[in-house]
Amino acid sequence: MDFQQPANANSWRAKIQRMGGFLSSMVMPNIGVFIAWGLMAAFFIPTGWTPNKHLNELVPPILNYLLPILIGYTGGYNVYGKRGGAIGALATMGVVVGADITMLIGGMIMGPIGAILMKKIDELFKGKVKPGLEMLVDNFSLGFLGFAIALVGFVAVEPIFAVILSFISGGVDWLMARNLIPLTSIFVQPAQVLFLNNAVNHGIMIPLGTQQVLETGKSLLFLVEANGGAWVGLLIAFSMFGTGMAKKSAPASMLIQFLGGIGEVAFPYAMIKPITILAPIAGNMTALAIGQLFGGGTVGAVSPGSFLALLMMTPRGNFIVNIAMYASAVLVSFLVGAFFLKLSLKKDLAAEAEAESELALAGADGSTVEAFETAVPEPIVTENVVPTGKMIRNVIIACDAGMGSSAMGASMLSTKARKNMLEVTVKNVSVDSIPDNADLIITNEILLERVKGLTSDRQVPILTIKNFLDNSEYDRFIKFIKETNGE
Repeated sequence: MDFQQPANANSWRAKIQRMGGFLSSMVMPNIGVFIAWGLMAAFFIPTGWTPNKHLNELVPPILNYLLPILIGYTGGYNVYGKRGGAIGALATMGVVVGADITMLIGGMIMGPIGAILMKKIDELFKGKVKPGLEMLVDNFSLGFLGFAIALVGFVAVEPIFAVILSFISGGVDWLMARNLIPLTSIFVQPAQVLFLNNAVNHGIMIPLGTQQVLETGKSLLFLVEANGGAWVGLLIAFSMFGTGMAKKSAPASMLIQFLGGIGEVAFPYAMIKPITILAPIAGNMTALAIGQLFGGGTVGAVSPGSFLALLMMTPRGNFIVNIAMYASAVLVSFLVGAFFLKLSLKKDLAAEAEAESELALAGADGSTVEAFETAVPEPIVTENVVPTGKMIRNVIIACDAGMGSSAMGASMLSTKARKNMLEVTVKNVSVDSIPDNADLIITNEILLERVKGLTSDRQVPILTIKNFLDNSEYDRFIKFIKETNGE
């Protein structure tokens, strides 16, 4: 059964996802550096665990220079490889020097812009340079462009960014001063279900929160999107009052969310029963209200959004309030989710019993396996592109960031492939980094339109998955590979 939505909605969602994926692709590879900086801040700033004036000298330069330049380099590299990374770092330096605020957003913009310009200039010289002069032209073209773009960034772009960021920061401060930060949950949790979580967290909350850490030693903004307690509560509700595969898989998903912080395993449950999105909204809103009232917050990005990561990023004196935020998110989300699930429990159980009865009748009348499988449409896997007959050797599992659910899926599929003695390579990547040699692409159905748009020039089968913990979905993938390869 295809997961269908209006074309316009898919196009709109796919465009936002592409933008969010592009932003997160600049931040995600550097999250470890953000965490390292957060640990330094947690220990050495004046309000840290072990204040140290000498060691604290590391904290501001890493924040003000290294992190923006790393983001600028990564953004440039994503656009145009190492050459794009080099010009992206230099372009970012122009907006970083002299700025009164941290220019993470400057790196996100100037890095890709510099790489795009470098790519265009190289295309102009392509095929027009005499043999032996290629390196000279390459070096000087980058040098002249770097000279110009760094100056433009310093003189013109940096002041513009400063005004924009000051405006955004002022808006956040306005919300915080009026205790309205909890209202962001109305937008954040639905955005997560659409797999825009990385865009919200890495594109907005982390840059603004990082700036606040320098001023106050912590920031509540790091917990606007990354408090996984709201989703843990919903998963507990599904494990107790859900039905079918959702009920069976919810406990494992809950542990992965709690310990690993992989939100992608939780989001599909809200899609199974859309009314339950109110549960994480209410849970996160409650948690943020407590954090706003009692001064909650962390010293760095909580990524992934696990409970352990939350504890590691909690500054001295904030453990009680941060734990209370997490616990309240779990409790309120569970209560709201359980309420809506119990309302429809009898109806859902009746529908499940009816489906099982139809399946039993289909098997009793001598139907074939194919007829048995089609008695109730299977929503788990959608074969969206007709196979070309090419042997499948390289299987790609793609998620938004390429680090959470896709990594788990690649591990599970690789294990099954080995047991079935299939000679295939399974890799996990971000949607925006799907390699050209992919013979089969597997992605969450929410990301389907985005994957189609990025691979429209290739004849490659695309399969969709709803639940990365559902073992039967991987059996379908194995079956598809075997049939395609003639095994």
